[in-house]
Amino acid sequence: MTDGKWTSHTYTLNTGAKIPAVGLGTWQSQPGEVRTAVRDALLAGYRHIDTALAYGNEKEVGLGIKDSGIPRDEIWITTKLDNPWHKRVEEGIQSSLTSLGVDYVDLYLMHWPCSTDPADESLHTAYTDWDFLDTWKELEKVAASGRAKNIGVSNFDITHLNRLFRIAKIIPAVNQIELHPNNPTPSLTKFCADKGIHVTAYSILGSTNSPLVKDQTLAGIAQKHGRSIQQVLLAWGLQHGYSVIPKSVTKSRIEANFQVDGLVLDEDDLKALDSLPDRFKVCGDSWLPHKIFLDRPE
Repeated sequence: MTDGKWTSHTYTLNTGAKIPAVGLGTWQSQPGEVRTAVRDALLAGYRHIDTALAYGNEKEVGLGIKDSGIPRDEIWITTKLDNPWHKRVEEGIQSSLTSLGVDYVDLYLMHWPCSTDPADESLHTAYTDWDFLDTWKELEKVAASGRAKNIGVSNFDITHLNRLFRIAKIIPAVNQIELHPNNPTPSLTKFCADKGIHVTAYSILGSTNSPLVKDQTLAGIAQKHGRSIQQVLLAWGLQHGYSVIPKSVTKSRIEANFQVDGLVLDEDDLKALDSLPDRFKVCGDSWLPHKIFLDRPE
C-alpha cells in the first residue's frame, strides 16, 4: 500500500479475516489505567485492542471497550493463552471471555511455545508430558467452537513453526513477535510470509527508554518527514506488512501513535532503517524454563 491510509487499512489473514493494521497494545498497562487507555484509543479511532491473560488486565480492557460505546462487532480483540494454562485451554479461553465480557475473541494466540506447570509459581518448571504441540491441538478445538474466530501463536521462531506444521490441521493465522529496526529478524518474517502467516509486531517502538529514541538515523528520517520518531517506527512496520500494536496509557501518545496517515517512507528511508547495526531485545526468555529464541540473531 502506498497511499498511507494506515488507520483504515487492514491485512487479510489466511482465514479471510481482516485484522486492523494499527492497534493498541496493553502489555505492562496496569489496572487502574488500562481501562481509560482502551476507551481513549477506541474514541480516537483504534479498532484493534491487544491483551493477554498473563497481563492481568483483561477485565479492565473489557470495561474500557464498553465505556467507549463502540459496537463489539467493530472491534478486533486479540488475547493470549498463558503458559501455565496449556493443559487447561478450555478454562483459559473461558477465563478470558468472562474477564473481557465478550462471547468471542477475534484472535486467540498461544503466548509462548512453552508449557509450564502451574504448581511452580516461578514458571521455571516445564511439563514433561505436554508441550506446545499438544496445546495447539486444543486451540484448534477452540477455533472449531467459534469462541476464537482465528487462532495463532506468539514468540515462535522458525524452529517452532516447522515443528508445529507437522501436526497442525490449522495453520496459524498470526505470529506475534518483537519487531523493530534493532530486532528485524528478516528470515523469520520472510518465512511467515512464505507460509501465509501474518506478522504482528509488538514492542515496535522499542519499549520504555528505547535506544531507538536516540538513534540519529531514525531522528533524521523523522525530521525529514516532519513526524515523530515513534510515527516513523510505526510506518516502518506497516510498510513491511506487519500490523503494529504500540502500547501507551497516555492519551496524547495514544492519539499521536494513531496519527500515521499520510506517512510513507521512501525506499532510501527503509533501507537506512533496515541497515541499522545495533541489536537489542525488549523481551527475553531467561525467565522461562528453557530457551525459546532458538534461531540465531540477525
